[in-house]
Amino acid sequence: MSDLLDPRNDFVFKRIFGSEENKDVLLVFLNRTFAESGEQPLTEIVLLNPYTDKDAPLDKQSIFDIWAKTAEGKLINIEMQLFNKYDIEKRTLYYWSKRYSSQLQEGQTYKELKKCVTINILNYSFIANERYHNVFHLREDHTGLELSDDLEVHFMELSKLDDQSVPMEGGLINWLLFLKGADKSNWEVLQMNEPTLKKAMDTLEFLSQDREARRLYEERQKYLHDEASMIEWATEKGIAKGEQKKAIEIAKNMLSLGIEVSVIAKAIGLSQSEVELLKD
Repeated sequence: MSDLLDPRNDFVFKRIFGSEENKDVLLVFLNRTFAESGEQPLTEIVLLNPYTDKDAPLDKQSIFDIWAKTAEGKLINIEMQLFNKYDIEKRTLYYWSKRYSSQLQEGQTYKELKKCVTINILNYSFIANERYHNVFHLREDHTGLELSDDLEVHFMELSKLDDQSVPMEGGLINWLLFLKGADKSNWEVLQMNEPTLKKAMDTLEFLSQDREARRLYEERQKYLHDEASMIEWATEKGIAKGEQKKAIEIAKNMLSLGIEVSVIAKAIGLSQSEVELLKD
């Protein structure tokens, strides 16, 4: 896929799955996902934050998650993670709880709350098993009795997929192999298994040939790389969270005093691109 943009880049992922004109692509992907967790197939989906040209890859306000709603009001959040942000389980529960609680307006009763589903597609391994698709619910330890169906969390780990084995039938794995970057020589088989994948592939090819899309993609890719290296730097150095926070605060204060980025980087032990990120 050398000449193609990487669909694991969240900006590209959202262009393929989170655009109004590609809602049919999203619907099939979700139905393949839910088929593996015993959910009823969806007939329609509403995009709550569809991709627009205002989504700027370097703007912190641009959200490259996909937020959608079913006809019954069930909420779905899909997030693509190219790099390990660490504490993904806590982050997931934090954002799930915000989405879940934000549904209630003043005076409404708790029974108005609808189910919230989070789907995390990870480009790294996180769960200690061999399954590439794990689904979590709230269940009783001994009997498996469900307390509530309102919480459902999916983790799809692309790193656990065997690139060589092309499936012989339809299903979610075809979509995940496409996202992981299956060789174009396998696209035809994946399309035969999952016909709607053709539209996803066509969108990726179109974006890859579009000069502006490529420019935005490269900006986003650099931003994601810088953010990841900053997290890795903090983790590898084994810096306690308090110390890390203090270093970042000092860097921010130095920025506000107009001190040059190169000087701050040297003083704090960050790279210049990491200090640039703090300007936001």
